[in-house]
Amino acid sequence: MDERTSRVCDTLTAAPVDLLVERLEEELRRSYGITGAELLQVDYRLSTLLPLRGGEPVSSAGHPAWHCFDHQSPALADGVGYFPVTVRGERTGVLRVTPAPSEPELLGELVEVARLLAHELAAAGTGTDRYTVAARSRRLTLAAEMQWELLPGRSRVRPSFSLAGQLEPAYAVRGDNFDWSDNGERLWLSVLNGMGEGTAASALTTLAVNALRNARRAGVDLADQAELADQALYSFHRGEQHVSVLLLGVELRTGRVTAVDAGSPRLLLLRDGEVTHQKLEAQLPLGMFDGTRYEAQHFDLRVGDRLFVVSDGVTEATAAAGRYGDAALARFLRRTAAMAPMQAVRSILGDLRAFVGTDLVDDAVVVCLDWSGPQP
Repeated sequence: MDERTSRVCDTLTAAPVDLLVERLEEELRRSYGITGAELLQVDYRLSTLLPLRGGEPVSSAGHPAWHCFDHQSPALADGVGYFPVTVRGERTGVLRVTPAPSEPELLGELVEVARLLAHELAAAGTGTDRYTVAARSRRLTLAAEMQWELLPGRSRVRPSFSLAGQLEPAYAVRGDNFDWSDNGERLWLSVLNGMGEGTAASALTTLAVNALRNARRAGVDLADQAELADQALYSFHRGEQHVSVLLLGVELRTGRVTAVDAGSPRLLLLRDGEVTHQKLEAQLPLGMFDGTRYEAQHFDLRVGDRLFVVSDGVTEATAAAGRYGDAALARFLRRTAAMAPMQAVRSILGDLRAFVGTDLVDDAVVVCLDWSGPQP
């Protein structure tokens, strides 16, 4: 780390959690001659970049800030520089600086500065609400607040895979959710399609997610994870409420996938430009009956494969023209082949909102997983 970047690191580390951008701006002025710096955070819908300290939101798809966000590379326009604020694949937004230096060395340093800011923002999240509130273009419902607090993030990158997910309607989602974790040997992924309305739906999903996490962290296999979560839900609701879930475990050294389809959202495979439904044995949703047994299934990923998990809120979305449907979804999934998972997810839900013409009525979740090959 060079001297200037080291000073930025020290400044961010010493800054109060609610003043990271202000302290960074002061250091950039001293070290780089930059007179203005602002954090543009992506909002909950992945449709707008919101300045932390107020100002005009950025929603135009052709704006250089969005180019920076989507392609994860610096963008320069009219003397302004944009740098991705991303840590371990989790995209917070974009750092905007004025004036932008033209020297390649300085641009490289600012890429590192933006990454350091992303690390500090991730660490600051438990100590202040400032950044969380500033990333909202409107108030969340209580149910949505509960659902967003459950998420592990919205994107993740490792040498062997890239992963992204999104909930809609972002500010009023009720029962749908996703969760993931990896330990260097295996990626665990669950996508849930909850039942019910409002906070009751969120409470049900909260119980399901935490039951699955508890089972996963106990080190049991995927089928046993489903059975333990099923018991937890049945014990509490006695079969009156249940949760449909798809559980996946990916071996990072081989690409071997273990799956449990518990009345799940659908699993689609994009391979060599073709979209196919990855058929799994449909089993009972979690919590429906006492003592349900679950069986795992297996299939193998090839390098370059892309998996999508979508809830029925996507294909069942309706407008005056009819239902969005499987055919429209497959066509759009093929169009995402050249996009990174986050951009693909954002584009799919953007197309769905355009089709409906307003916010979605029913919950929808989209998760995208790219398989890059066995981890060395």
